[in-house]
Amino acid sequence: MSDRPYNILFLCTGNSARSIIAEAILNRIGQGRFRAFSAGSQPKGTVHPYTLQLLKTLNYDTSFARSKNWDEFAAPEAPKMDYVFTVCDNAANEACPVWPGQPMTAHWGVPDPAAVEGTEAEKHFAFDDTYRMLNHRISIFTSLPMTSLDMMALQKRLDEIGSNTQKAE
Repeated sequence: MSDRPYNILFLCTGNSARSIIAEAILNRIGQGRFRAFSAGSQPKGTVHPYTLQLLKTLNYDTSFARSKNWDEFAAPEAPKMDYVFTVCDNAANEACPVWPGQPMTAHWGVPDPAAVEGTEAEKHFAFDDTYRMLNHRISIFTSLPMTSLDMMALQKRLDEIGSNTQKAE
């Protein structure tokens, strides 16, 4: 293992729901081995209230949560990212940001719960479902034997987490 936690950046378009939820999950279950961040290519400027409500209900500290532009993590003084995961949903024809540089990347598309229309119950269910999908994928990711996998095998596993898991859900 590295002598520092692995830095992971979750990217999506608005940075108000999916990437914030992923950041919270990984920082909790990563147990100091991982340090998560989130950002958006076109940040909304505020975190969706249902995101905050969901995380608070699940006993997450939400003081970290703010909607920010991914340029913040491209600056020279920003933490060096080891992994960058996009969580935007291609099926919804969203523009997923592309991260330049050398981190390992994978696309773990999740439908945008903030785009769901319907009753309050349906909207809350969409956020709950997003949490479930991301929690499952992140749990698989954190259990990977990072130090014993070569780079190609690791990249294959990262891609599988986003594709196979999504089909099974």
